[in-house]
Amino acid sequence: MKILDKYLLKTFLTTFTTVFVILFFIFILQTVWLFIAELAGKDLDFMMVIKFLGFSMPRIIPLVLPLSVLLASIMTFGDLSENYELAAMKSAGVSLKRAMKSLTIFILLLSIIAFFFANNVIPFAEFKFINFRKNIAQAKPALAIAEGQFSDVGFYNIKVNKKSGENGNFLTGITIHKKSNLGDGSKTVIKAKNGELISNDKSNILKLVLNDGYYYEDIIPKKFEDRGKMPFAKSSFKKYVINIDLSKLNQVDVNDQSIANTNTMLTVSELNYTLDSLHKNLKTDVISFSENMNQRIAFPKDNKVQQLKKSKKLPNNILSLYNNDQKSKILDLAISNLASTKYSIDASNTEFKNKRKNINNHLLAFYDKFVISFACFLMFFIGAPLGAIIRKGGLGLPIIFAVLIFISFHFINTFGKRISQEDGLTPFLGAWMSSIILSPLAVLLSYRATNDIGLINLDVILAPFQKIIQKIFPSQN
Repeated sequence: MKILDKYLLKTFLTTFTTVFVILFFIFILQTVWLFIAELAGKDLDFMMVIKFLGFSMPRIIPLVLPLSVLLASIMTFGDLSENYELAAMKSAGVSLKRAMKSLTIFILLLSIIAFFFANNVIPFAEFKFINFRKNIAQAKPALAIAEGQFSDVGFYNIKVNKKSGENGNFLTGITIHKKSNLGDGSKTVIKAKNGELISNDKSNILKLVLNDGYYYEDIIPKKFEDRGKMPFAKSSFKKYVINIDLSKLNQVDVNDQSIANTNTMLTVSELNYTLDSLHKNLKTDVISFSENMNQRIAFPKDNKVQQLKKSKKLPNNILSLYNNDQKSKILDLAISNLASTKYSIDASNTEFKNKRKNINNHLLAFYDKFVISFACFLMFFIGAPLGAIIRKGGLGLPIIFAVLIFISFHFINTFGKRISQEDGLTPFLGAWMSSIILSPLAVLLSYRATNDIGLINLDVILAPFQKIIQKIFPSQN
């Protein structure tokens, strides 16, 4: 049996390694495409590009590893079944369950390794990846600005005709569009003949010193018809300094959430500690808000009402105790209190939702470290029985089944996380939804494969229709 186990393990490992390398290369190309705006046209040397990709590689593993296990399982057992090797094993008394034993142990070890990888390597790589992008801006700030095109840097769009100097710090032909704080476009244009970028490794502020230029600013009059009288204001300068926040550099990312939140950079123990603090802070804020609201809603004391309370003879209409002027003041006070209370509730509700969303994101990051381990195990028990049933190896039918199953898994996983972030589901259900839905499929396929039942039993489907036809058209003897 050891010879058989070695043969199956060698066959699976060969297929798994090949599939993993191919898929990893494909996803790396996707990463390059997603970050092409940061890599292209910025004079990055070869080593910087390698580091950039190296720090971004570990985040690909949670996608590549389960898909590789699934595809390798289908291909391996499909090939064994197609070549009648499984049939030979069964005739020798080796069941499919026994044939999968050595590979099950390997997948179990792979799942444990995947957990430690997700818990230690990926958070470290995320931290290094984000800091590497920031360090590029600090060490070589000119890399954030490409020649001959506008580069989005925080509140500025900067274009330079030419860069010179050892680090490209000296700029010529500078045009800057300053964004409006109101988000209604750019109303300020700065042009300069030349300039210099000055940075410090210990500072988050980048200085852009401009020489010999002009400053143009649109003037917005109070009346629209006066726009033609005040088109813009113009001033000249010999030297003008712009301070740019380095945190705004290199912010073009399709996954802004991973930058804004640090949950992907934390291990399980760190997430536990952070979640405990976040829950306590939220609870404290809710209690504080409720106490403040109770104090704000309190009305000033009134002698008439206090006397009636003591005598327990309150009228149905308390306002009838007051004259019209007093009624008007009381109603105005009530309306003001209601408006103020509603505004405070809406503002606090938004704040609590954001804090709850932050907690959900940390919980999802916590469960994700376990989901990747279970996903490897799940994909093996879907792929191996499915390959034995369809009896097709190679890259044809197995790829179709693998892609369909993995797309379903990934779609359900993404869908569950999105709902959980908005508090539509608990983070546990959101993170484990795909595994919970596909687990019955793994059990069903394993049962049918071990009992030599096909993928679809047509007799079960056609039997009801055959009975109906026999009742409508009874056979005549």
